[in-house]
Amino acid sequence: MKNIVSICMIALLPQLGWAQGRQLEAFPLSAVRLQKSPFKQAQETDARYMLAMSPDRLLAPYLREAGLESKAAGYGNWEGTGLDGHIGGHYLSALAKMYASTGRKDLNDRLSYMIDWLEKCQQQNGNGYVGGVPGSRQLWADIAAGKINAGSFSLNDKWVPWYNIHKLYAGLVDAYQIAGNQKAKDVLVKLSDWCLDLTRNLSDAQVQNMLRSEHGGMNEVFADVAAITGDGKYLALARRFSHQRILNPLLQGKDSLTGMHANTQIPKVIGYMRVAEVGGDTAWANAANFFWNTVTAHRTVSIGGNSVREHFHPATDFSSMLESKEGPETCNSYNMLKLTRQLFLANYAADYMDYYERTLYNHILSSQHPKGGFVYFTPMRPRHYRVYSQPDQGFWCCVGSGIENHGKYGELIYAHKDKDLFVNLFIPSTLSWKERGIQVVQSGKFPFEERSQLTLTLSKPQQFTLFVRQPSWVKKGGMKIRVNNKDVPFTTNDASYAGVSRMWKSGDVVTISLPMETRSEKLPDGSNWVSFTHGPVVLAAATDTTGLQGLRADDSRMGHIANGPLYAIEDAPLLVSSQQNLEASLMPVKGKPLAFTASSLIYPQQYKNLELVPFFQIHDARYMIYWPVTTSDSLALRQKAIQEREKTSLALEAQTIDQVAPGEQQPESDHGFKGEKTESGVFRDRHWRHATGGWFSYDLKDSKKASRKLRITYYGGDKDRTFDILVNDTLLQTVVLNGNQGNNFYEVDYDLPQQLVQNSGGMLQVKFAAHPGSVAGGIYYVRLMK
Repeated sequence: MKNIVSICMIALLPQLGWAQGRQLEAFPLSAVRLQKSPFKQAQETDARYMLAMSPDRLLAPYLREAGLESKAAGYGNWEGTGLDGHIGGHYLSALAKMYASTGRKDLNDRLSYMIDWLEKCQQQNGNGYVGGVPGSRQLWADIAAGKINAGSFSLNDKWVPWYNIHKLYAGLVDAYQIAGNQKAKDVLVKLSDWCLDLTRNLSDAQVQNMLRSEHGGMNEVFADVAAITGDGKYLALARRFSHQRILNPLLQGKDSLTGMHANTQIPKVIGYMRVAEVGGDTAWANAANFFWNTVTAHRTVSIGGNSVREHFHPATDFSSMLESKEGPETCNSYNMLKLTRQLFLANYAADYMDYYERTLYNHILSSQHPKGGFVYFTPMRPRHYRVYSQPDQGFWCCVGSGIENHGKYGELIYAHKDKDLFVNLFIPSTLSWKERGIQVVQSGKFPFEERSQLTLTLSKPQQFTLFVRQPSWVKKGGMKIRVNNKDVPFTTNDASYAGVSRMWKSGDVVTISLPMETRSEKLPDGSNWVSFTHGPVVLAAATDTTGLQGLRADDSRMGHIANGPLYAIEDAPLLVSSQQNLEASLMPVKGKPLAFTASSLIYPQQYKNLELVPFFQIHDARYMIYWPVTTSDSLALRQKAIQEREKTSLALEAQTIDQVAPGEQQPESDHGFKGEKTESGVFRDRHWRHATGGWFSYDLKDSKKASRKLRITYYGGDKDRTFDILVNDTLLQTVVLNGNQGNNFYEVDYDLPQQLVQNSGGMLQVKFAAHPGSVAGGIYYVRLMK
């Protein structure tokens, strides 16, 4: 009876009130094949990269934790320093998606091989568990016993184990649902039952405490398992794994995102939406939609990405976006597209697809090198650059999502509602709608030409409506639809889709005219920086190829960051004009589609011949996406102000050997964070960490043993706090904060004993330890100085 009730409940899921009458169904990836285009090229490049990776090396952490002998040594980098196994989970998803999109047997063979070995590991473990988290047995035994010490990126001193294992759960879901691997379903259900048993005796408060640690989309996968099995116990587990601290403000329509680690939150929201789909919860769906609107409208740059140094910056101040070498993270956009797909299918509207298309062309497509390799950060800083992974070196999160990204381009080109067909994206491709005996071939060179053509092949004439998205970037009133070379009228619904209803027959040809405009876009904070678009394509300019240090990332802990020289912002090209419509000054380059010059705007002279081209075409170079704008009257004052600020900033960087931002997830992880009784947060848009009766530490690198000072940033209002600063277990200073420095942040430099530095072996552990009954910190920044 329980299962029957659950199945009946799940059968009612599509009846979400907010989406009634506006739901669509996606076609499976196997129904869509890409044709010649930049997307097809990216798909083929990704497949080669995936095949260069070794399944046995990816499986090694799972075999190790199951007590089985590995067939090959595991990979290094993130795969060998605590996040062991996370790429293996992504690999399952990537293989499933690429196999479905291409039909290649060798990809499916690899997927089956991976699943077979995961099943053996699960059988060896004997309790349903399978995973690559180091020290799994003791970790999960402690969790089950209620021994939980959770930080933002650690759980019981392990690097985000739930985030890690979520990749395996998601990979098993994809292997079953996308590639049809039945064994993957069996492993998935047993792994879900293991989690049910693991958390059975934990209170809801204990689970919520555990969820302080990054955990990916665990709520999403359990909702998936509920839908797959029809058993409501997994939906209940999905709700337990839904982080209330993030959900509750969203339910109330409150934007509390500033300072939060961006990609920790997006998968949670995907999970809220999936629980809403499976459980029929309109409020949770509205919360997910509120989050989407908040991020896309107020925290997103022109390429579709968001966040700085992986965190949401203030929506009213994008200065850090322009100054940082750690701009939008590819994983964020991967997950935002996943959320967008959910929202679009539940309540379709062209606004969702406008964002989806913009991000697909300009962040996702640009994040893979044409010869292979994936990008972590895409800096918006003028004249900076990106670095790319190598198949046997880099195993960052953005490699995991990267191998998935380019195998699923076909997921939303088309959709359907009953018998009606929707064309959402203008990507050359073939749709096979076997159930209705319809094939659609979309051809053309969009966006390099302003049209797309659909050729229909039908098993018999059929009456239906063809809905074509009317993008926001099309010239007003400019979109035209022709059927068999004749203009046809179309209706426009409130979702901005153009509909043509008729009796369609085999051989009908639909031509869609898509006249594009060049536009300029300011940053969401309204500051005087602009980016140019032509249609959905963001235009950028390659400035030079100097100082591209680490262009092909090695396996070092910080290899994913473009650590080459920061070029002074005041020396970057800028636009000088008193006009509002800057785009009117962009001139097409003859014979080069989507190439423009802006010589009448650009200053100084040495940059006047720069060409603006699609950003997804720029690689192995420094570039300009956002351009500062000023008038000729204000030029000198602006240059002086920027020069003074940059002079100070660059001088500080030149004196800095290593640095860490306390409370920010990746910087702390990169610097070997450890601690007890410690917390982190955000105050006045700045991250902090302190320890109440405990301690925390970072490992700072000084390979040349050149450090002379340790610079710490404090807040002047902190008081009644006494703690020690120790360097390599040697007391450097006892600090007393008494709140007498005013309502501002301030810095203190501490001299480092040179004998200690010379004996350090190139690594200095800086530890902040509270005196009994007191607090260590707050610490707002740590710098090791020359």
